[in-house]
Amino acid sequence: MRRTALVTGGTRGLGKAIAVALQAGGHQVAVVYHTNTVAAQAFAEATSIPVFQWDVADFEACRAGIAEVEHALGSIDILVNNAGITSDTVLHRMTPDQWWRVINTNLGSMFNMSRNVIEGMRERGFGRIVNISSINGQKGQFGQANYAAAKAGILGFTKALALEGARKNVTVNAVAPGYCDTDMVAAVPKETLQTIIAGIPVGRLGTPADIGRVVAFLADDDAGFITGATFEVNGGQYMD
Repeated sequence: MRRTALVTGGTRGLGKAIAVALQAGGHQVAVVYHTNTVAAQAFAEATSIPVFQWDVADFEACRAGIAEVEHALGSIDILVNNAGITSDTVLHRMTPDQWWRVINTNLGSMFNMSRNVIEGMRERGFGRIVNISSINGQKGQFGQANYAAAKAGILGFTKALALEGARKNVTVNAVAPGYCDTDMVAAVPKETLQTIIAGIPVGRLGTPADIGRVVAFLADDDAGFITGATFEVNGGQYMD
């Protein structure tokens, strides 16, 4: 069935692949971006998917932005909370700004976005929320106390909201990607990247499309008996 989907951080990397996979599944898709207008314009031209700009760390911006999307496209049936940033350093050198920017964007956005769609989903008796966590939220990572804390928090948020939405046919699941071939990973020093790949049992980085396919499955009407789950898409690098 054709649904309306909204993907945050949706113009590049994993978000772009998720949006394209949802579109290929027959859904009407919109994406949110924050600062990279050039990438957003290129994405819109390449995919014909409409783009909207706001800061997912700002509750009022999310409220107003979601109202704009729904005015243009109709009620949001599928929400993919993908937006995220990094600001890496060891904790004894981390500034409060580095901590809170990552926490507010990566974890605070879960509340900001979900709170503004959950009532409508409950009233209509259908909803799919998919939250993008990370392998580093499961196992931790040196120099990423802020990022790992936020991504771990997403898993608890997912389970709690899944319990709240289950009777209303609103499912809430998480996807925890491993290391994927994105701009963020491409910035890792070559020697470090080779070590990372050596530790992945399937012997390669993931692709954004690997993640997109899992999200599209969880967004489907037929996935209605799956909720509160975390899907580990990491090539066997971490098994919980």
